Amino acid sequence: MKGLIEFIATSLVDDPTQVRVSQEQRAGKIYLRLKVAKEDMGRVIGRQGRVANAMRMLLNVSASRQGKQAYLDVEDPQ
Repeated sequence: MKGLIEFIATSLVDDPTQVRVSQEQRAGKIYLRLKVAKEDMGRVIGRQGRVANAMRMLLNVSASRQGKQAYLDVEDPQ
């Protein structure tokens, strides 16, 4: 699942070297955190969050096939 999010994010951004995805598993649930360059945040989130929501939907489909729940958080670069 981490690879799926990395693939999608690197395909969307101008600077794929700045894409970072971390994965944590707690209580049978998978939590993914996506970090990109500040300039690429708009591309990853999309208008009204449509791109981020589409990535979450794909992640949920992938997770449900494995009988798990997954969550994606797009973190704001500092």
